[in-house]
Order: sequence, then structure tokens, then C-alpha cells
Amino acid sequence: MAILNGFGRSLGDSIIGLQALSAALSLGALAAPPVLFRLPGLPPMVQAIYAAAADLADVRDLPWAAETPAQPFRPAGEFAAVIDMRDFAFDPAFRGVPMIDYFLGHLELDPQAVPPALRRNAWLAARLQPIPPVAPRGYTLVCPQSAMALRDMPAEVHDFLLAWLLENTASAILTQGEPSFTHERVLLSPPATTLAELCGVVAGADLVVSTDTAMVHLADAFSVPCLAFFTTHRPEWRVRDYPLCTPVHLPPTGLPAALEFVRTSADLQATRAAWFPAGPDLGWLAATLRRWLDRP
Repeated sequence: MAILNGFGRSLGDSIIGLQALSAALSLGALAAPPVLFRLPGLPPMVQAIYAAAADLADVRDLPWAAETPAQPFRPAGEFAAVIDMRDFAFDPAFRGVPMIDYFLGHLELDPQAVPPALRRNAWLAARLQPIPPVAPRGYTLVCPQSAMALRDMPAEVHDFLLAWLLENTASAILTQGEPSFTHERVLLSPPATTLAELCGVVAGADLVVSTDTAMVHLADAFSVPCLAFFTTHRPEWRVRDYPLCTPVHLPPTGLPAALEFVRTSADLQATRAAWFPAGPDLGWLAATLRRWLDRP
């Protein structure tokens, strides 16, 4: 069997897609690991994800000449079946459903019949040895930036979040952002150069606060409690199956649901405004953090 362009070009999509593939193999929906055709030129971290899943699929390059469903996939006759997921991000059926369900359905599985444990990101932790960062044990990891600017945490929200954690917790704080102030307990996380380092940053944390969904998926993979903020996407489309994740939805006014790409600067203004539902007062964030830390 061949799978075309499964599972996208981003780290988060790939983590979830490979979990769907792992579930399909575990449940016998696929008799053997498929050939997974991927577009060339993927970022190194995404390439590393597929290298870690080498037992789940034979990964090969999909020629750019066959990048969309409008172009024929000439080697199709070499395979008993071909699952075509080229350009799935533009498929209307992809929007408004949990991503794992979309991938499972294309792998000929009923998502509701898949056990909850197989809808989490269990495949990754068993195949990778995280490299922990140089940081005090028990830190809180803060991830205020995403691969998409629509999901970024505004700088003043990041500062408020760090200040609140300093006042209300005793642990070190490792942030991937750039705060406007310095403090001995606030440590800057250098960019990870390998997948093992990136996983180590997450796996070594006691808590994760993130707007970056890839880091949320990694938090689930390594069973780290996570507070996840969503603007353009409803939380259930990404974290429905994560028992240790507490989602917060900040829907922007006037934007279509599941917006994937910035169209104009007005889109960025709308997502920024969603972080300030009561104006500059961030009392809602303090209350959210308190409830999260006080959860059973």
C-alpha cells in the first residue's frame, strides 16, 4: 500500500498522523507498513520525526510534479492500494473534525472504534530517547510562539504569565520566548537542534504552557500536564484525547473557523485581540492559571 503526502509538512500534523498509522497497524487495518510518499525538502525536525518512525513506514520522496491530486501519481500501478492525502489541509472534510479522526478515517478505521489509548501519541516516547536541557529539575516550560503567527501569544501576555508564575510557584521557568525582564528563575530555552533535544525540553518539564500545538502533542506523548491556548481552532479538533491537557479557547471575532494561513494584517489583529477579551486587564488569565494549578 502507498500513502501520498501523509501526514503534511508540519511537526504537529506528522506526530498525529504517525499515531494514526501506528493505530492502523496495531489494529490490523493495514497488513504491513505502507510506503509513505513525502514531499522533498521537509524541515530537519520533521524529517527526524519520520526517521524515528522507520518501523511504521518505508518513507520515500513524492515528486513535486505529483504534489496535488490534480497530478497523476505514476507509480500507482505498483501498489495494491493508494491512499491519497495530497493537499489535505485544503480538504473541507479536514476542517472541523479532530485531526486524528481525519487520518484514521483515511486509513479505513472508524475513529470511534479505536481505543482512546491509541488516539494519543503513544508511538513517539517508545522510539526516542529525550535529551534533557541544562535546567533545574521540575521546571515549568512556556511556549508562547507557534509555527503560525496567528497562534502566537502577545508579548505582554507572555510577560504577565511569567510574572504570575514567579509569584505563585516556586519552580524555575524555562521559556522559549523573550520576556522584557530578567529574573534568576526565568531561563531562556535555546532552540533545539535535534528532535531528541526538543523532546527532552518537554519530557523534563513538570508543567507545560503552550500556544504551539506541536509542543502540546509532545506533552501528551511524554505525559506532561499541559495548559494549551487555542485561537483559530477549537480545542477538540486537536486535544480531545489528551487527558492531561487543559485547553483554553480564545476565538477571534470575525475570522473563519480553522483558519490556517494569514491572509491580511487584520487576521493578526483579530487573533491578538482575542487575548484581551476585557481590554488590557488580564485577570481572566490569572484566574485560568489558578484553576489549572489547583486542579485535582
